[in-house]
Amino acid sequence: HRDGLIGLSACLKGEISSLLLKGNFQKAKDIAKEFENILGKGNFYIELMDHGIEEQIKVNAELIKISKELDIPLVATNDCHYLTKEDSKAHEVLLCIQTGKTLEDKGHMKFSKNEFYFKTPQEMKLLFAEVPSAIKNTIVIAEHCNLELTFGTFYLPKYDLPSEHTNVDAYLEKLCRDGLKKHFPQNISQEVEDRLKHELNIVRNAGFSGYFLIVWDFINFAKKNNIMVGPGRGSAAGSIISYLLGITEINPLKYGLFFERFLNPDRIQPPDIDIDFCDRRRAEVLDYVIQKYGRENVAQIITFGKLQARLAIRDVGRVIGMPYSEVGRIAKLIPARDPGNPSADMTIEKALKLSPEFAEAAKEEKVKKLLSIAQSLEGLLRHASTHASGVVIARENLLNYVPLYKGPDEPEISTQYDMKCLSRIGLLKMDFLGLRTLTVIEETIKIVKDRHNKIIDLSNIPLDDSATFKLLCDAKTLGVFQLESPGMRDLLRKFKAQNIHDIMAIVALFRPGPMEIIDDYVKRRHGVSPVQYDHPLLKNILEETYGTIVYQEQVMQIAVTLGGFTMGQADLLRSAMAKKKLGILEKQRDLFVEGAQKNKISQTTAEHIYDMMSKFGGYGFNKSHSAAYALVTYQTAYLKANYTI
Repeated sequence: HRDGLIGLSACLKGEISSLLLKGNFQKAKDIAKEFENILGKGNFYIELMDHGIEEQIKVNAELIKISKELDIPLVATNDCHYLTKEDSKAHEVLLCIQTGKTLEDKGHMKFSKNEFYFKTPQEMKLLFAEVPSAIKNTIVIAEHCNLELTFGTFYLPKYDLPSEHTNVDAYLEKLCRDGLKKHFPQNISQEVEDRLKHELNIVRNAGFSGYFLIVWDFINFAKKNNIMVGPGRGSAAGSIISYLLGITEINPLKYGLFFERFLNPDRIQPPDIDIDFCDRRRAEVLDYVIQKYGRENVAQIITFGKLQARLAIRDVGRVIGMPYSEVGRIAKLIPARDPGNPSADMTIEKALKLSPEFAEAAKEEKVKKLLSIAQSLEGLLRHASTHASGVVIARENLLNYVPLYKGPDEPEISTQYDMKCLSRIGLLKMDFLGLRTLTVIEETIKIVKDRHNKIIDLSNIPLDDSATFKLLCDAKTLGVFQLESPGMRDLLRKFKAQNIHDIMAIVALFRPGPMEIIDDYVKRRHGVSPVQYDHPLLKNILEETYGTIVYQEQVMQIAVTLGGFTMGQADLLRSAMAKKKLGILEKQRDLFVEGAQKNKISQTTAEHIYDMMSKFGGYGFNKSHSAAYALVTYQTAYLKANYTI
């Protein structure tokens, strides 16, 4: 196991230095020789450190002696616990946060010196001027280290086909054709046929047929074992392949959903299908996947908790001894989110610009000190834990792709890379979510069967049930998925939902950002305010939402219809707007205006429409997800309206 490894003798707590501190030079020398024999000549180094600690000065002299006597090379290092020397106080505060102490507590944990920072080459050369080889060897070690990460290659697990099939693409199409007969028994329209061919072509070219088969397989396992599966989640509901395979229960053509929102042919990335399972039996599906693909090939995914702005202020305030009430007052002045980018983390720097009250408070001397330390600490990782639903499945042993982690109090093995990093290196990750609502639905169906001797098939309940929509209009929605909060019930009373599309809009609107347009939307819906379109071509796109952009897919459709974009280009624009990528947005503006002018739209109108897209597209909702979750909402409302206990 020594091949490719380089070993260093460690700090004062290392075995060799500990022996030297005890005066046992010969034993320390013997251990150094043993380490060299284990790792091989030239792969073990005697490590020198100098943080101004008296014991290090004593030990370094004897370490140099061992190096000369055994001809083991030296290397100079420095423990780095913070970036600059000035951060030493913030580090002391961090240690107090981690240990539950304050700066006033006697014996609180702190480092004896302020030298544990990332030193410059010049500082290190000066510290170890008498042993220049120790500095040179840092370069030698660095040149021996080699890490290559490959991007753009996908390591999807191999799906084992039934013995009578030899081609994953053909088998996927066969399953889809079977699904066509099930979902369209009377007539398969040309629109449906064209959409299926379009999607299959993209999937084949991207090499993702096996991916769909993997997801279909474990969902098929769940359904065969009466484990309740949600009707869909996220952009996967925009795929007719997903619908035909039974991965989702949403016909994307019926709801105007786009496949490119799920899998963009202009930016090939692994698909991302997230699945809701009954929360009590989610583990059974995960166990099935582990057994099928091998325990060493499947793991859960790590997630990191960060020290956010408000929490950093509260923690630092406690440690430096500020009154709790005063710290709470300061923390509450930080806005919950950035109106210009609601999905981004709020920072102290942003808050100073967004909140005049916070900026004014920051002028006080004691608050300046609080914020100075808090800003040094915000964003640091607070803890590592296992992602609640993330699972990665690899083609072979995960150790060939990613380092693994086991928490001290957690039985599961997880990856050391988070979800975003796993995607970048081409591993298949997905969410196996436990949704309690599915358990509630399942239990309700059992009760109905026991009490009314009636079997409810959710796939066949009417989507225009008058009792259900009366319940929604009356806002009697305690227990109804997504519609329980007082604010949501107030919206239901104003909205007066009449169909599943109305539920989709309600789900999409009741979020930070689009909330500001709810009143205007409701007025337009009820004819109080006029519905206007900046160009006639917008009517077909925005008519269902009364001239307002509510969904990300509408941004894509405007880009295609007015700007002449391909659907793939439109998805890239949609992504840039959602993530506020200003550089990309300016370039896309020129392309959109140029394309719109070819459609005989004036530059002024085109620029106004683009600005409207940028504003609403920044917090537009994923229509595919809205459709899938609106269906779960409707199902719970239907059960409550028709089978009240």
